Amino acid sequence: MSDPIKVNDLNFEKEVVGAGVPVLVDFWAPWCGPCRMLAPLIDELSKEYAGRVKFTKLNTQESQQVPMALGIRSIPTVLLFDGREVIDVMVGLRPKADIAKMLDRALKRFEKRLAKDGQGAEKVQSAESAAENLNASV
Repeated sequence: MSDPIKVNDLNFEKEVVGAGVPVLVDFWAPWCGPCRMLAPLIDELSKEYAGRVKFTKLNTQESQQVPMALGIRSIPTVLLFDGREVIDVMVGLRPKADIAKMLDRALKRFEKRLAKDGQGAEKVQSAESAAENLNASV
């Protein structure tokens, strides 16, 4: 399944930082109109990028420690992580094409980093397989 995974203060480290692939985190709240408008776009992209990018959603009304630690001041905010590093940020409601461009940049960066680390295409394939297994188990 490729629907976004719900993350919170307790499982953020495991699900986002420890994912081994780029991770998009959608910071939202139920009362936020633009967040509700962004949700279907994130859902569509999670299907289109399944196995390459992990998609997560964090409800800022229920979990406040992670957003505060990351300096989230406005929602919706979308952060892209590669391990512990935030590699891209979008604040506010943006078109699907803008988010797709952000994801494509992240994937190129991720693949370059793997190649630089001496892992090459073999490691990229391994990361994609791990992401597919992760998405299948959720």
